[in-house]
Amino acid sequence: MVDAILGLQWGDEGKGKIVDFFAPQYDIIARFQGGPNAGHTLYVDGKKVVLHQIPSGAFHANTLNLIGNGVVLDPVTLRKECDTIEGFGVDPRKNLFISHRTHLILPTHRALDKASELQKGNDKIGSTLKGIGPAYMDKTGRNGLRVGDLLDKSFTTSYIKLRLKHQRLLDNFNFQEDISQWEEEFFESIEFLRSLNLVNGEYFINDHISKGKKVLAEGAQGSMLDIDFGTFPFVTSSNTTTSGVCNGLGIAPQKIREVMGVTKAYCTRVGSGPFPTELHDATGEELRKLGNEFGATTGRPRRCGWIDLVALKYACMINGVTKVIMTKADVLDKFDHLEVCTGYEIDGKDSDFVPFQMIRHKIVPRLKGFDGWNCDSSNTREYADMPLKMKEYVQFINSFVGVDVSHISNGPGRNQIVTV
Repeated sequence: MVDAILGLQWGDEGKGKIVDFFAPQYDIIARFQGGPNAGHTLYVDGKKVVLHQIPSGAFHANTLNLIGNGVVLDPVTLRKECDTIEGFGVDPRKNLFISHRTHLILPTHRALDKASELQKGNDKIGSTLKGIGPAYMDKTGRNGLRVGDLLDKSFTTSYIKLRLKHQRLLDNFNFQEDISQWEEEFFESIEFLRSLNLVNGEYFINDHISKGKKVLAEGAQGSMLDIDFGTFPFVTSSNTTTSGVCNGLGIAPQKIREVMGVTKAYCTRVGSGPFPTELHDATGEELRKLGNEFGATTGRPRRCGWIDLVALKYACMINGVTKVIMTKADVLDKFDHLEVCTGYEIDGKDSDFVPFQMIRHKIVPRLKGFDGWNCDSSNTREYADMPLKMKEYVQFINSFVGVDVSHISNGPGRNQIVTV
């Protein structure tokens, strides 16, 4: 049995906390796509921990964690994260497993990412410069190196061959930065990576499923950043939707049961790209301040706006979402007035659909107003005790999207999740 948790917006929905909350109900937590551009924030013993590569079940002693083949893995980032979790008494050699088919991010991938983004100037997509895109390009171009290649004595030769190819591309970009230190860190981390549990991921996961084990598939980024269905070209390089669970872990579609989609009570986006409900005023700034909206990976301030129900309904449709989990509801506590987007005006015409290409059109959100609850909800533990105006807000979202909110997160703490 496999359940999935994934983002329904442009990432940063708070999936890490949600996975951590549900993790005790599962035997395995498996990351199925993305790379170190993901930043899943957890609070462990009152301390903030951001995981970029390791699944968010790492702090549960009886839970296995798998990095699936759909992920692109930076060995340097992984080693640093392992050091972090070891500081909390967690031994990654005990409960962390990595698929042989997982592609590696090389130092030259990071260099190519930076060189490409610099060349784009004003047309840059807002890459995190972690080498994600170039690593996925080598994957689809059938050039990439994978974790399983580390077990082959010819790995260094293969690395040098690919590095030379990348260097020719970097020369075309006139990229002059010295990456020798990156390479030194890389090979030190490669030795560490060899000491971990490297497995045939597809057999590992299916064997556990056949034995009745419960698997939670953990997504990174969000549905509106999906390479196929997101706001292209301002997207990530992988499938962030439910289909990515199958591709990124090697499991059959019929094995998937629940699809839990995570959305904030409002919207945010990091980097460039269309954002119909973005607020460029004091309200947007207040959302950023109250929600502490700064990227967990990059530290960049997030763009903020009202919740977009057109995009949310679209994301639920393409994912087959069975439950919606709303995060950061408490951020709206201090607002007297709220708005939600219930439609678009696209080039002067009303629409209820996410268009094929957002950046070629003038999109004006059609907004519906709500009274805010204007009181502290963060200490509430039962849905019946939630403010009436919050419940009205949630019920409208339920009816519009067609999938009910099952849980509401009203603070960063592990215990600040209310079952609806």
